[in-house]
This record gives sequence, C-alpha cells and structure tokens, in this order.
Amino acid sequence: MKIKKIAAAFLASALLGSLSMGSAFAYESCHKSKWGPNDQIGALNNITKDNVLAATKLIKQGKTMRMGIETNAKTPAFPPRTYSVTIVRPGQDYEGQSLGVTKTNYHDDILQTWVGIGTQLDGLGHIGINNTYYNCTAGKDITGISGLKKFGIETVPAVATRAVLLDMTALMGKDIIPEGTPFNQPEIEAALKRQGNMKINKGDIVIFYTGWHKLLGVDDKRNGAAHPGLGVQGARYLANLGVAMVGSDTWGLEVVPFENEGQVFHVHQILLAEFGVFILENVVAEQAIKDKVYEGMITVAPHRTTGTVQAIVNPTFLY
Repeated sequence: MKIKKIAAAFLASALLGSLSMGSAFAYESCHKSKWGPNDQIGALNNITKDNVLAATKLIKQGKTMRMGIETNAKTPAFPPRTYSVTIVRPGQDYEGQSLGVTKTNYHDDILQTWVGIGTQLDGLGHIGINNTYYNCTAGKDITGISGLKKFGIETVPAVATRAVLLDMTALMGKDIIPEGTPFNQPEIEAALKRQGNMKINKGDIVIFYTGWHKLLGVDDKRNGAAHPGLGVQGARYLANLGVAMVGSDTWGLEVVPFENEGQVFHVHQILLAEFGVFILENVVAEQAIKDKVYEGMITVAPHRTTGTVQAIVNPTFLY
C-alpha cells in the first residue's frame, strides 16, 4: 500500500496551491458561538429532548446497525497515523501458569494508536483557521502536549437523535461515486427528493452513503488518494439548517481533490471552527440503504478520554 506516498504528494500539492493563491482568498478566523463564550459543544446544542423523543418513533422494524468499520493495523489511515495492540498475561508468563487455587487466567491489552483512525468523530479542537479554533479560541489556549485544554472529547455529551441517510449512489446511478465528486445544495436536495421529499431538521445527523467503503482492503491505494464528498457550499447549507453532525463512508468527509486549489480541508474549517458541527468519518450505512431506510435513530457515545482531539466510535443506527 502506497498511502504514505499518496498523502505526502497530496499535502505537497495542497501547500503549493495555498502558496500560489497568496492573498486571493480571505477567510475570517474568528467565529463566535451563538451559545455563549463558554460553549464547548457547538451544534450539539441543537439536539433537544424533543429530538430524542421524535427519533425513538422512527424505530419501526426493531433493527440495529453498527456503523463502525473494524479498526486494526491494516486499517488505512491518514499518515502518519498508526495502530497497534499488544496482548499480555500479567503474572502468567509461562504456559500453564495460573493465579491462585482457582487457577485463574486472564488477558490484558495495551493499545498504542492515533485516535483519528477507523470510524472516527472529529471534535471541535481538531481543525482551526489561522491558529484560531471554535468560538474564537486561540490555539495557544487549547493546545497542550498532554491533552487539549478545551474541546476535549470528554466534553461531548451522550448523543441520540434522528439520522438522515443520503444515498448518493442511487441518486447518481453508480455503485461507487467517483472521487472528486462534490455534494452541494443541489445534490443534497435532489437526494432528499428522491427519498420521498425528506426534510433535514435542526438537530439531525446527516450521513452520506457513497459506496466508497467498498474499496477498503480491495483498493487501498485508490481509497487513500481521494474520494467524493461534501462541498463548501453544501457544508454551509447543512450548517445553516442546524445539523448536529455530518458524516460519510469516506476517510475525510469533504470532496478530495478539493473544489478550490489551496483551500485545504476548508469544509472541515466551516463545520468545526465556524459552526461547531461535529464530523463523522468512515461511517457505513450499507445495511439500512439495502433496506431502503433513510431515516432512523442514531446514537453516538465517544469514549471520555480527557483532552483527546478525536474518538474511535461505533455509532448505532436503529430503525
């Protein structure tokens, strides 16, 4: 797998593009939260008890779907992210050795991993604009080598709300949407119309189904080089609707190559730093899509590890 070389070339291209643009692109770095100066959960504030209760009524078939992919050393990851696990048997160093008269045996595990791998939740401390993060927070006020001082994953509340699944493969008539295909307001509204004139409500989580996950373990070179995804205008459209999270079955959510050369992960900036909308990556909705179910209840419960930027998650979709 040549994912390291691909990523290096990708970043080099993005850097050259940004340098060539000079001052042609201006983007305000400070965006205050409408929920006040102490807000740390952004658009998750849009999820109310009414959202939760309404979502429960969408469970019609009693089916559950896990949306996370397997995470292991072979899972493609954006370099230099890596994963490794070590299994140990403390106090049982030799075969046949046990503990106590009951002959107890046990395994423990040591996990050494970057957290932005596999199916992941991007927190508000992940992406900034010119060293300014969500709610006009300076990078120096949150960055800490032993953990973020603000916006750590431990601040994320338990999430349960309505999820809207957008089947872009059915809309565009392709089993796998080609890389570089952007989803903006026209494509989003067309998908909603095709799925029965659906509406996106305040507090919803929107998930794009592109078929891209089918490349995992099959064509990791293509998977790691680019993908279809959310465009800049589409990001603003969804954020202004008040969505709580946006996700996709791709590793980076937004369209790659970027719509505009040099605007590196600009969709991430809009969602996270500007609007406080959390991002889910590598979330797979294939089972529900096959059942032609496009809305249901979703739960997201990230680990409460203090000061972490991201979380490996396994969201559950119920319908």
